[in-house]
Amino acid sequence: MAYGLARRELHPRVPLRPGEGEKDHLTSLEGLAALSLDALSSVAYGPEAIVLALVAAGTGALTATLPITLVITFLLAVLVVSYGQVIAVHPDGGGAYAVSKRDLGPTVSLLAAASLVVDYVLTVAVSLAAGSDALASAFPSLAHDKLVICLIGLALLTAVNLRGITAGARVLMLPTALFVVSVLGVVVLGLARSHPAAVVGTPQPLHAQETLGILLILKAFSSGCSALTGVEAIANAVPTFRAPRVKRAQRTELMLGALLALMLIGLAVLIRRDHVAPRGNVTVLAQLTAGAFGTGWAYYATNLVVTLALLLAANTSFGGLPVLMSLLARDNRLPHLFGLRAERPVYRHGVVALALLAAVLLIAVDANTHRLIPLFAIGVFIGFTLSQLGLVRHWAAERPGGWRHRALINGIGALLTALAAVILLTTKFLQGAWVVVIAVPLMMLLFARIERYYGEVGEELGLGRIPGPPAPPPGSLVIVPLGEVSKLAQRAVSAAVALGGEVVVVAVQSDPDKARALQEAWDRWDPGVRLDVIDSPHRSLVQPIVAYVERAAGDRRQVFVLIPEVEPRRRRYEILQNQRGLLLAAVLRARTDVVVCMLPYRLSV
Repeated sequence: MAYGLARRELHPRVPLRPGEGEKDHLTSLEGLAALSLDALSSVAYGPEAIVLALVAAGTGALTATLPITLVITFLLAVLVVSYGQVIAVHPDGGGAYAVSKRDLGPTVSLLAAASLVVDYVLTVAVSLAAGSDALASAFPSLAHDKLVICLIGLALLTAVNLRGITAGARVLMLPTALFVVSVLGVVVLGLARSHPAAVVGTPQPLHAQETLGILLILKAFSSGCSALTGVEAIANAVPTFRAPRVKRAQRTELMLGALLALMLIGLAVLIRRDHVAPRGNVTVLAQLTAGAFGTGWAYYATNLVVTLALLLAANTSFGGLPVLMSLLARDNRLPHLFGLRAERPVYRHGVVALALLAAVLLIAVDANTHRLIPLFAIGVFIGFTLSQLGLVRHWAAERPGGWRHRALINGIGALLTALAAVILLTTKFLQGAWVVVIAVPLMMLLFARIERYYGEVGEELGLGRIPGPPAPPPGSLVIVPLGEVSKLAQRAVSAAVALGGEVVVVAVQSDPDKARALQEAWDRWDPGVRLDVIDSPHRSLVQPIVAYVERAAGDRRQVFVLIPEVEPRRRRYEILQNQRGLLLAAVLRARTDVVVCMLPYRLSV
């Protein structure tokens, strides 16, 4: 980056590449739209998760929704202040993985990486499932097709991201604004009415199964903490803001906290006042929407806006997880193919991996949002805790002015988020949280084993060490498998001769007459290269050539096998070409140490 800036100072007319100019970076409002939709859209399922937990003690217990929401809002305020500190300390991006690797060591960074993978996958699954719930609330006939809707939405997101089409901040401003205005409209109009304008959904029998004790309150709190997911996204993307980046990012974090707190408290007040209990085929947010707007066009429009917002919130993982996987690949903790980018700036292997994992998860839970919630927030709160602990370690090591006060803020944040994670784990363990308890350590083990493998490979290859001088081989032999005399043979022999050394063409024939005809044609052509015809009574092509190459490689010469292959101009014709060259190359690589070269001959038809 420094070189690029210096080059432009010397040559001011050199055009900026996409993303290098300040105009391509985010203002505070654009950052709120681009980075906060995941967090803001969580009000579609967070308050409902509280209601579903409390209703086990009867509808009278729903009055506890507001105090529980206030506690969650307090935790949100602590997180916002703490992430403001993260932004200041890590202006290059304060992701939990990067912070843990820098301040807490490699082992803890494995925990951060595994929890982030869980978070990203569950963000897609929960957002799509909640979006299908919102859509089914507007159109009840879709209630039995939620899984199909989720998979269609997932396929659409995958196709869009594989093409490298990302939603820019300016594009996201409209749906984000519509979502915020819609939810705040529900709150304001709902509070202005003395009673709900309409009631939607079908009544469900509710039987008190528990008492409103500390355990149920903790369950409701842990469920409602799913509304805090996504508040770390701004700290992860500080470099995308315009200068002064730190101040803009901190301002955006405060705006996110204020909006999210306002929506959560407003919805909780409505739930408490109107005793909104779960009803069939509608979400709690849809009930509040009907109570505020009635069941006219505004009701349908709001549910469609919520669906769109949740779909776009799911898309944020397609921008985050492939990048994280590329970082893990760069650190030798995932296969290096996850670090490869296509011609378009897309980590396609990461996109496909995310889509497959999310699809498996959605199918496993039948797109049931409330079966996903117990899994969702645990990975998020692990990341919260590690980020805050990393900052405490940073303040203790650097000791700038007022470091004790700052460390206290982050220490309290780490303590509260760790406590929330423990509550989540203990209260939701039997409801599915055990999956995360198994998945996270297994992923940590996988990352560690891959890293160890790459370390052993690097040691054997002598990476990082200067090798001795190259030893010239006693001679080289180039073997060219061919079937007949043609332009393909001309090109293959010419390329083999250009490689230097001895060149031998090998042909396998099971018919003596065809073998004789091939030899006569070769003699007439007379390219100056020896032809060895191998008899194959069993009509095998690959094994005789492999045996020939193994014998030739036995005299310690450097052996090259140059395999010509025909490539049609159109992909649909590839199936019409035999694939024996690819099969031969695969067998040679598996059984010998010779150098295998593929020589394409591109057809014009």
